Amino acid sequence: MASIKTLLCVTFISLSIIQLAVSTDPDILTDYVLPPNTTVTDPNYFTFTGLRTLVDASYPIAFTAIKVTQNEFPGLTGQSVSYAVLEFPIGSINPLHIHPRATELLFVIAGSLQVGFVDTSNKLFTQKLLTGDMFVFPKGVVHFQYNSNGTEPALAVSAFGSANAGTQSIANSVFNSTIYEGILAQSFNTSADIVETIESGLKG
Repeated sequence: MASIKTLLCVTFISLSIIQLAVSTDPDILTDYVLPPNTTVTDPNYFTFTGLRTLVDASYPIAFTAIKVTQNEFPGLTGQSVSYAVLEFPIGSINPLHIHPRATELLFVIAGSLQVGFVDTSNKLFTQKLLTGDMFVFPKGVVHFQYNSNGTEPALAVSAFGSANAGTQSIANSVFNSTIYEGILAQSFNTSADIVETIESGLKG
């Protein structure tokens, strides 16, 4: 009979293999993935024109992220890559969030950004990025981007190592969900009244 130590080692290795298997987009066994019930395609399937609206366009009044994932661009399915164009008017912020399925590589095209992430040891890494700079946000970590420039907007492009990286807002996930207010109050060592005030602000 195998020892407990051996069983634990086998279990740990098995779980590690499973985690590795599901931590990235699945490999495909063909050059590309076509929609169901489709056998032929043409170059249009591999072309996305949805960003043409950005050409010569003015900045929006609030932070805006234009996503290009497999949902918007089916040709990305199975290719483990996607993009997002991030528009930052003066003083705007991309609030605290995570991408559960991908690393993010951000490239500043215009303006400047203050960016940062917090690792699992609660260490904060921040940096001021200028035009032409890049910054990597490891997969699954809490991070933000902020245009602290008082006179110029900023524009950035983010690449992701997944066709569907996912975005989870920290504030909305915690305070704009159905989690019992008493649990939130105890978790943040505060009162239910303060929790309700935060919830009201997010819903407003």
